[in-house]
Amino acid sequence: MHLSGAHGSQQPDGGDRIEVAARVLGLLADRTRLALLRRLGDGEADVTTLTECTDASRTSVSQHLARLRLAGLVTTRKEGRRVVYALRHGHLRRLVDEALQVADHQIGQLPPHD
Repeated sequence: MHLSGAHGSQQPDGGDRIEVAARVLGLLADRTRLALLRRLGDGEADVTTLTECTDASRTSVSQHLARLRLAGLVTTRKEGRRVVYALRHGHLRRLVDEALQVADHQIGQLPPHD
């Protein structure tokens, strides 16, 4: 289920590009995955650290991370016996940050702007 696609704005706004974007947004639509991606936006982390930033069990966090990895949104590397996770690219960090900014506006913490 790797969500790769062409990079750049020269691609038309239909077909595969829209489909991949919809799948990425669908993965972000889960509270636990969004929290995990938000934390990974601050830097690499292992499962123990990532479990601490959610209300989910370690098993659930591992399952969510596996989904994100299979989708190509996060990378892994071994550090001894630990598996360390990271965001694949900065676009995802910015997407999560923007979604959280929208949430801040929705709950009234920021004034509206263009």
